[in-house]
Amino acid sequence: MQIPAVQSPSKIFDDYAYFSSYSTAWLKHVEAYASEMIERLGLTAESMVIEIASNDGYLLQFFKRRHIPVLGVEPARNVAMAAEAAGIPTLREFFGEAVAGRLAESGRRADLLIANNVLAHVPDLNGFVSGLKKVLKRNGLVTVEFPHLLRLIQHHQFDTIYHEHFSYFALGVVCAVFARHGLSVVDVEELPTHGGSLRLYARHAEDTSQALGNRVAALVACEEAAGLTRLERYAVFAEEIRETKRALLAFLIAEKRKGASLAGYGAPAKGNTLLNYCGVRTDFLDYTVDRSPHKQGLYLPGTRIPIHAPERIAETKPDWVLILPWNLKDEIIEQMSAVREWGGQFLVPVPLPKVY
Repeated sequence: MQIPAVQSPSKIFDDYAYFSSYSTAWLKHVEAYASEMIERLGLTAESMVIEIASNDGYLLQFFKRRHIPVLGVEPARNVAMAAEAAGIPTLREFFGEAVAGRLAESGRRADLLIANNVLAHVPDLNGFVSGLKKVLKRNGLVTVEFPHLLRLIQHHQFDTIYHEHFSYFALGVVCAVFARHGLSVVDVEELPTHGGSLRLYARHAEDTSQALGNRVAALVACEEAAGLTRLERYAVFAEEIRETKRALLAFLIAEKRKGASLAGYGAPAKGNTLLNYCGVRTDFLDYTVDRSPHKQGLYLPGTRIPIHAPERIAETKPDWVLILPWNLKDEIIEQMSAVREWGGQFLVPVPLPKVY
């Protein structure tokens, strides 16, 4: 699934505002993953771990601490500099066939090749997957995480559709693309991250050292049963998100008429999609807050809602806190538990407004 309007990757990633290290829940997720992979693959100081779209080194640090050689590939200059400052070797380029070829020729091929939440950001999908094939060692393993299209539709997660994402993936499609380039998807896990993601494991098609699991075929069949291969399901989805919009606006209007004050938590891209689509501006939300100092003091695009540090919420004591990065709601509610001391409540907008 794709959107027709695209933005140039250089414009999006030249000065990137998202730093992975500011999410505690995400750090716990990747630390557990690193430990599992080190154990599963028997990684040592003789191994090589390469991560594509390595951001600020949030994941590779857990391998480096175990003295396993790492390399990040990250096109965003500002976050790559943060990774390098933390001691993570980082190649500042967009990954593709050409970069993969240079890495392979220089002898830098991966025992473990990681691509977390980057597949959707790739305009040249075939070139990207071909690059994975080139830079993977003969018996190496690729792991890829991406939000699952099935969960996006089932839970009305329309706000994750924005220009930074070129594509939205079902497992069946990813398996087909990988197979085209000589990679075989051998297993898949369903994860709770980002509202419902998949982690797939792939190897060279000619590598028979790892047994094929049956979870791949079962999940592809589940996608087909849910209608992902039929246009009719997408027409229904369109009406479902219109109802999400109506329900959120009805809730906010009712609360404002009671004189309630509302603030937002987070300044994620998905929040911008949601607020602009629903027409929510400072007539509803006084401001939003974000832990990242790289966003504080700025405004949300389109809506012009100001972004403050999280301490602003304790200063103004709003009646409601609208959680825009709803995929991190548990972490945010725990961090902001003091909101309940003055009777404040949390609101999550999708799939339909829900009070916490």
